[in-house]
Amino acid sequence: MKLIFAGTPEFARVALEHLYDAGHDITLVLTQPDRPGGRGLKLQASAVKQFALQKNLPLCQPRSLRLDGKYPEDAAAARLAIEGDQAEVMVVAAYGLILPEWLLASFKHGCLNLHASVLPRWRGAAPIHRAVEAGDAETGITLMQMDAGLDTGAMLLVEKLPITPTDTAGELHDKLALLGAQMIVRTLALAEAGLLAPVKQPEQGVTYAKKIDKSEAPIDWRQPADVIVRRVLAFNPAPGASSTVNSETLKIWRAEVSTLTPQADQPTGQILALGDAGISVNALNSVVTLTQLQRAGAKRLAAGEFLRGSPLRVGDCFLSTNLQPQATSP
Repeated sequence: MKLIFAGTPEFARVALEHLYDAGHDITLVLTQPDRPGGRGLKLQASAVKQFALQKNLPLCQPRSLRLDGKYPEDAAAARLAIEGDQAEVMVVAAYGLILPEWLLASFKHGCLNLHASVLPRWRGAAPIHRAVEAGDAETGITLMQMDAGLDTGAMLLVEKLPITPTDTAGELHDKLALLGAQMIVRTLALAEAGLLAPVKQPEQGVTYAKKIDKSEAPIDWRQPADVIVRRVLAFNPAPGASSTVNSETLKIWRAEVSTLTPQADQPTGQILALGDAGISVNALNSVVTLTQLQRAGAKRLAAGEFLRGSPLRVGDCFLSTNLQPQATSP
């Protein structure tokens, strides 16, 4: 099929690669402009751009697609390129720009979106992170016919995937990226055969996955252990959960609910035990064991290895979201 692809991060690159390998005629690739990143904040190309350049695919990086927006010249140039291609369909995966009405109406088969949740649950920007954070037992991919709303279009194909208790957002991302890439190839085959049957999304069960903010990274030890563990997993690999102890902020990459008995007469955030198995920390009526940590400028380490180079001691107290440690109960 003759198609245009729009996407930006690694999740989208996997889909683009599968479409390319399936032999589709990719006439144009849209991706976000290069952004500063890494040490030195040098401009970096998106994962989709890197693949497009590697395969010599036509590329366009408009700052906006709105003809009446802040960058009308970018939108006009993109529209000229898109209309000149006469593609049959546009495939969208984690693109990051709003698609205006003129674009949604430009293709025989419309704009098909790969969304990393089972809609209508977790519409929005961060469905993978929020599913892990919420403790969902499963998630999946929805292939959707895009409309003017935020992830409100009719569903074309849905597949579910279990979330294991130890899945990080990064690990779940990789599973969903592969599943979504396989599904979009199947969906286009169905579209070519005229076999797609759009199904309206249910009106019940709508939730929104707001964008992850760095301000969410600090751990609040006054929460239950299971909530803290889910947030640690949800923020791995970005932005990374964090906590401060002895005036040093550490990244916490992995954690689990401990079987140790919580100490109600001790403050939450206090270290109860140290060992190769992890660092056990008092939480709300429960205990969290930290199993992978990182100091600033160092690499991630399993807890046992981390402790061999750390001055942490039983009784030290992690702060809760940059607040002072709670007073010990009398």
